[in-house]
Amino acid sequence: MINKIFSKIPRKSSKSGGEPSPSSSSSTASKRNEGGNKRLSSAVDDAITAPLSVLSVGNNAEDRFLRDRNLRGDVNIASASYEALPSFRDVPSSEKQLLFIRKVKMCRVEFDFTDPTKNLKEKEIKRQTLLELVEYLTSASGKFSENVMQEAVKMVSANIFREFTPQPRENKLVDGVDLEEEEPAMDPAWSHLQVVYEFLLRFVASPETDPKIAKRYVDHSFVLKLLGLFDSEDPREREYLKTILHRIYGKFMVHRPFIRKSINNIFYHFVFETEKHNGIAEFLEVLGSIINGFALPLKEEHKLFLVRTLIPLHKPKSLGMYHQQLSYCITQFVEKDCKLADIIIRGLIKYWPVTNSSKEVLFLNELEEVLEATQAPEFQRCMVPLFHQISRSLNSLHFQVAERALFLWNNDHIENLVKQNRKVILPIIFPALEKNARHHWNQAVHSLTLNVRKFFYDLDPDLFKACQIKFQDDEAKENDIRERRETTWKRLEQVAAKKAAYNEAAAGR
Repeated sequence: MINKIFSKIPRKSSKSGGEPSPSSSSSTASKRNEGGNKRLSSAVDDAITAPLSVLSVGNNAEDRFLRDRNLRGDVNIASASYEALPSFRDVPSSEKQLLFIRKVKMCRVEFDFTDPTKNLKEKEIKRQTLLELVEYLTSASGKFSENVMQEAVKMVSANIFREFTPQPRENKLVDGVDLEEEEPAMDPAWSHLQVVYEFLLRFVASPETDPKIAKRYVDHSFVLKLLGLFDSEDPREREYLKTILHRIYGKFMVHRPFIRKSINNIFYHFVFETEKHNGIAEFLEVLGSIINGFALPLKEEHKLFLVRTLIPLHKPKSLGMYHQQLSYCITQFVEKDCKLADIIIRGLIKYWPVTNSSKEVLFLNELEEVLEATQAPEFQRCMVPLFHQISRSLNSLHFQVAERALFLWNNDHIENLVKQNRKVILPIIFPALEKNARHHWNQAVHSLTLNVRKFFYDLDPDLFKACQIKFQDDEAKENDIRERRETTWKRLEQVAAKKAAYNEAAAGR
């Protein structure tokens, strides 16, 4: 039956004197079958030498290409011998893993994608071979051998691990706005890289990949290089990396502490040194799922991660690029352990923006989510500094900031917390409410302020009137101090004018 299958496959002409006899090849093949997969690595290079085998060493397309490539010393030189290997459908099941290895080795060859006219045939052959490998991973049955895993990781590493170089782009102005930063650079090799990433994703996710063996090749070095790729400007690549990292974290439990520590180091470098990284949002998406799975009670390590890493991520100017993912991670911690709310709110106050209005709106959005999961004891510990900050936001001249701060009273949970602690909160924010009601330029802010004032008045009229009297007294004192200051300045000006006149008269004598 096997001979009938092989007879349909076109034979390649062998080099003179380089082909073994049929008898020796059959005995070698029988030894390979008896030995199983224990010495698969040597079998790939030595055992399959039968003249009718599609994996005949030294005579197949991939061997010839690799030999020619080594002689020339240039991976990117086009070679006429870079030809497609037979399909998996054309070989018996016993040889499929060996053919898989030959195809994987063939795909380690790199091409120059910056020139779209170069090596068109070879690039298409490689792409089709990669697609076949992906299909094989999807349908494979039976555990992958160690050699298969090793060669698979080598192929992936050869293709995806590279240094990023800024892509040449022209500055484009639309309505006077420079859009260069808004347009991500798309990798010209993506049509091939995508298939390699799909291969890696299927390889990691496959039930036939034994993590106990695969961890020798998907090791710390591999993971660290993979994390480095998150700085890619191509959002399609970062999306694949995010999914793959999540699968690796789930499958290789031994790597979990290392992955968390390595991401921490990337965050430190971003927050305290460069403030430039393309993959912060994707990292935080992965961490959101990881935090969601933390067991209770939370380990001290995880609490330190919150304090030393996540909260300082509010500092960079580019917060808007990843705030949604960061806010999700923060609220996950509060939902896991409500006692952390005090630490988080004080952390937000520490990094509260002073002059960046759009960033301040993001802080207020996140603050509402945190307060919604905050219980009364934690709220009481931080409410004094919190409402001093909210008071400053209420008086912001940027209407979106003031409006967003006033919207906090639309949240039922926050409203209940304020009601329970009104005797502390109202004296803090009453001056801000009065100033808004009298002077704020925006009509929406003015209306919302009146609603909040009415809320407090209906809640506790006596307290409201007491705060109003105190505000009027303080205002009178401020006016008195202002008048005294102005009087003092006028006196100084008069004294200075008299002295100047006296000096002029003395000089004229």
